[in-house]
Order: sequence, then C-alpha cells, then structure tokens
Amino acid sequence: MKLKILGAAAGGGLPQWNCGCPNCRDARMGRIAPMTQSSVAVTVGGETVVLNASPDISAQLPACGLVPQGLRGSPLRAVVLTNGDVDHIAGLLSLRENSPFTIYATPSTLAILDQPIFRVLNPDHVTSAPIRLDQPFQPLPGLTVTAFAVPGKVALWQEDGEPDTALMGEQTVGLRLDHAGRCAFYIPGCAAITDALLDRLTDADLLLFDGTVWADDDMERSGTGAKTGARMGHLAMDGAQGSIARLAGLRARRVFTHINNTNPVLQPGSPERARLTAAGWELAHDGMEIDP
Repeated sequence: MKLKILGAAAGGGLPQWNCGCPNCRDARMGRIAPMTQSSVAVTVGGETVVLNASPDISAQLPACGLVPQGLRGSPLRAVVLTNGDVDHIAGLLSLRENSPFTIYATPSTLAILDQPIFRVLNPDHVTSAPIRLDQPFQPLPGLTVTAFAVPGKVALWQEDGEPDTALMGEQTVGLRLDHAGRCAFYIPGCAAITDALLDRLTDADLLLFDGTVWADDDMERSGTGAKTGARMGHLAMDGAQGSIARLAGLRARRVFTHINNTNPVLQPGSPERARLTAAGWELAHDGMEIDP
C-alpha cells in the first residue's frame, strides 16, 4: 500500500484565488510551496483509489504520475468520499470522460450526487456503491476500507441556520485502510477528538489528520474573516483539547493535511511549525509519498 498526497490544502487551496494573506502572497512569490485541495491516492498492485475528488484532480493525477498507459484509460479504480463538501466532490465532474470507476460513499453523501449536474458521470461506466459505517469493504483487491463517524457538520452548502458542528453520523466520516498487516487512517475533517476515536486509533501505523487551523481564531488573527475553526467543523491543532495534545500518545506516524491557507504552520520558520515538529508531527505537501 502506497499513499501519495495529491493535495494537502483545505478548500480554496494555497494560494486562495481571492486572498492576499501572508501565506498566499508567499505562495505566489515562490517563498513557500503552493498546495492544491485535499485528496489522497492509495495504490495497491498498480491500481489506485482516490480519497476525495478535489476540484484540482485533473492536474493532481498527472502531477503524481497517475496517467494513461495507452491511448485511453487510467489506474483510477475508485473514489471514496468522506463528506459532501464541494472541495471533496467537485472533482468528480472532471472524471466524466467514460473511464470506469466506482464511487464509494455513505448513502447521505451519495444522495448529494443525485443533483442533475452529476449526471455527466455516465452510469454505464461510473457506478455508485453505498458504504455503511463500521462495515469494511474492498475497493481494490487486498485493500480493506472501513468508514466510521467522526464529529463534524453537514457541508457548508447544506447548512440551514446554525448547524450542529459536532454531529455524529454519515455526513462526516474517517477512513481506516488495511493492507498486508499495515493500517492507515485518513481523517481530513474532525470537530473533536472523543475518547472513542482515540481508542479506534491505537493500532494505527499512519494517521493523516485534519490540520485546517492552528488556533480556533486563525482567520480573525489573519484579518481574513471572523469564522472560527469550530464553526467550520474543524478542531484546532493547538490547545489543551487540540489535536496535538489529544493525539500525543499514539504510536502512529502523524501527518497533518487539509491545511487552511491562513494557518501559520505553513511558514517554515514560524514558532507554530517548530512546535508542531517538536511534538512529532509532519506537515503534508502535494506529491508527498508515504509507505505505511
């Protein structure tokens, strides 16, 4: 099982198209590496499953060597969705050229794909497979995936008033991936780390975890907005209940992904990056290859 980070950024990427914050300015100037929106490729035996289809997927696949070996075709066999966020499903529209693959998602997320625009995915070639929480399935021979609920809210475009930002159900899931005795977890969105989630992660060899914000008020500090990490359904890295502290006891290799453009850890010389590294964490980047 080989994992490759197709995109390490949160929604909007780095730089974000309409943002002039220091991180976005530095990414435009080449001082820090740009990042596309969150997605991971998992390859077993020459075939690939993509975890979330970001709007950048048509550029991400060739950048990571996932290209046709003949006139037409692709090593992509499946897409597994963790929620219905635009930055996780919009890339499906770029996979409409009649190459076969299967979309795996919870029934509530698959219901989102009933929108008329997704009919560009030819059902003769693109099939949908509902997944049930805590019931393993195999998108590739030898690769077992188990989806499980993590605290989180409905997708932004589905909000009607103030949402429950720590809802437990089908709307936000993490993924456990098992192959040949190795175990990896992919959790790009998580509003809180419960004791039950900690117990689930004890045997992980690799954890790719929600790194959206360093502190709950990252956006306010950067002057780019008032929305907090908690309001967006994302747990801060820092703080007594933050992910660094709560996940400190894990034996797994720990990597933050889904990193927002305003997160100060994107600056290599920042004190936040130093603290992250000292705590044993890594920061994902586009093209990063990981062998659990």
